[in-house]
Amino acid sequence: MPTTVRMIFQGIDLSRKKQESLFQSGSGRVVMYAIGINAANFVLKMGAWLYTGSHSMFSEMVHSLADTINQMILAFGIHQSLKRPDQQHPYGWSNFRHISSLISGVGIFFLGGGISCYHGLMGVLHPQPLDSLFWAIAILAGSFLSEGASFMVAVNEVRSSAKKAGMKFMEYVSRGYDPSVNVVLLEDLAAVLGVSVAAVCMTVSHYTGGPVPDAIGSLLIGTLLGGVGSYIIRTNTVALVGRSIPTERHQLLRAELESDRMIRALHDVKATEMGGRMVKFKAEVDFDGKEVARSYLDQQNLETLLQEVQKVATVDELEEFMLKHGEGVVNILGAEIDRIEKKIEEKIPRSTPC
Repeated sequence: MPTTVRMIFQGIDLSRKKQESLFQSGSGRVVMYAIGINAANFVLKMGAWLYTGSHSMFSEMVHSLADTINQMILAFGIHQSLKRPDQQHPYGWSNFRHISSLISGVGIFFLGGGISCYHGLMGVLHPQPLDSLFWAIAILAGSFLSEGASFMVAVNEVRSSAKKAGMKFMEYVSRGYDPSVNVVLLEDLAAVLGVSVAAVCMTVSHYTGGPVPDAIGSLLIGTLLGGVGSYIIRTNTVALVGRSIPTERHQLLRAELESDRMIRALHDVKATEMGGRMVKFKAEVDFDGKEVARSYLDQQNLETLLQEVQKVATVDELEEFMLKHGEGVVNILGAEIDRIEKKIEEKIPRSTPC
């Protein structure tokens, strides 16, 4: 009967030093930078909306508020994800990043997209005259620069992480390897596009004197936020449910194992991403008994072993002989399983046994 081998690999460093520097580098730094930028933009946009009554500016204000709240949720998720494993959570809390990102996606969809679309629809159905939009457009120009800077910080972090993982930029984003940075990246991309849409629509309303283009801008921004929220929800849901690792890596792992002299056959091979950088690998392995026994014999002095055999004269002595060397064969099998685990580790970048 094949032996079922299950292995869990995790590439998250849970050291105290890592936790202390969390918000000074990597995804933590990206999230904290985005919180500061979006909080400042929210205050400025709220002032511009109160002054002008612009529907597009209202959508942008709600957008910045939603981004600020969502990124605070992301920061909490990053903090929770680094909690050490305990008796009730033996594999740690790494999935908390996906949970916080999922909550953020829901917030973007309903709070950002829903309210913006509603406000824009009311503006189209019940248009109201607008005050001067000059200062509002000026504030949007400043927001464009700050949101663009935050977006580039997220882009550089994703590009660096993707390079370390040996992956392409879009593959790294689509598979959600760092959900916190992905949310910031997508939110900032939506912010840059949203600011552009708002500026264009408000400029049209400014020069035509009609409020409808401004309201349409609010609808467009709401649609944009709904699309981004849907994408974030989908990618994090898939990650939490669990999905197979990329086909190429799966085939590489299988080929590597099948080429091992100790393995006669593999059955029901599964390698699943469990969120974050954790991978669960399971396979039913049919070990070659002759090769296992040969590996044990290679470590024995065959002449001494022959002498032991020749001394066997009773059933009790035979039983003692078989128990002694049977235990040795089982120990060899355990050592071979350990070796195979290390081989799999090498094929999963930055992974260590959990």
